[in-house]
Amino acid sequence: MQIRPSGGSGQALRILTAILAFSLLLFASYAGAGSPANCDKMGQEIRTRYDAHLEGFSISKQRHYAQRLYRITGNKDYLHGNLRYARRLLGRLRVDIAGLKLPGYALMQSRKVVEDYASRTEKQRARKEMLGTWGEIAYAKNLAFRLVQAKYHGLLHEAFLPDYQRALSYLASVDFRAFLSDPEVLRVYAPQVANQLYYLHELGVSDLRGPVLAAFRDLYPPARDGALSRAEYRNKIYGMTHFVIAASRYYQQPVQRQEFDWILAYFEENLEVILRRTKEDIYTEVALSFLLAGEEKHAAVERIRQALREVYDPEAAMIPSETGETGDLAAGEHRNVLAVMLFCWPEQLHVGPDLSDLVSRRVQ
Repeated sequence: MQIRPSGGSGQALRILTAILAFSLLLFASYAGAGSPANCDKMGQEIRTRYDAHLEGFSISKQRHYAQRLYRITGNKDYLHGNLRYARRLLGRLRVDIAGLKLPGYALMQSRKVVEDYASRTEKQRARKEMLGTWGEIAYAKNLAFRLVQAKYHGLLHEAFLPDYQRALSYLASVDFRAFLSDPEVLRVYAPQVANQLYYLHELGVSDLRGPVLAAFRDLYPPARDGALSRAEYRNKIYGMTHFVIAASRYYQQPVQRQEFDWILAYFEENLEVILRRTKEDIYTEVALSFLLAGEEKHAAVERIRQALREVYDPEAAMIPSETGETGDLAAGEHRNVLAVMLFCWPEQLHVGPDLSDLVSRRVQ
């Protein structure tokens, strides 16, 4: 005897089937997303592996990866990874905007940021100790990051963030110049200093590029390279790459060679030292700095691609960690998305993604 499902069961089955089909389509959409025409086979292999596992990453890592893939492909299949992040971002910023009405809110939040800061490595411990001496800065820098992300996604608007100007006014009251140009801060936090410098400029809060770049160059003249520890040298080179990348609005637009000639000329003259004394994340960003300056044919770009080919694990379809680790895809997301960008660099970068049409305007 054949048992037929009841009408209700049949309807439920159809709904379940539709959900499953949509889920499969969603996963397939990443794998099938178009690549730049010149995407190298190795870059495509890494991308295919990461696309297939993206849904299992944290929302923050999904945003980091999907945002960059969108900016080199313009493919709307990557909007999903950004949309999840954007909805959570709006909720957090609404809390910030309301909280800033309260006396002591920023300092309380800053203490929480420092308390929760990771302290597994020596570098993390040094940064945690440093941030603990700067009052509200730990919170203020995170707020600037959140506001910039809202702007990049087309959401820094009264329709999505009522009274968001309060947050900008708060940032304008913070003494970022003292923090960002302090030698002790730069010694342990140079990439993040570069980021903050351009966040503040992007938001129209302040333009500190002149004094902060001067402070960095005073701290790290080429003549001092030999006296730097490996950690200090990595901090220097990472900071230099982030000045270029941050100026590009994180891969949304090219930069002018003349603006960063002092950085690119240093990279040209010290490339083999950089390859020897840094790691994959850092020297890949060196290559991306040349690409952002429109120097796709520069010898340094191909030299760095060759260095990555030498460490690439084709079975894992990823760039391993310094210790050869390939088991943790999420932990390797940063260096691997950079490798995808290097091997799949497009003729044109894409702004955004602007999510204003996709995010509900109703305050949750």
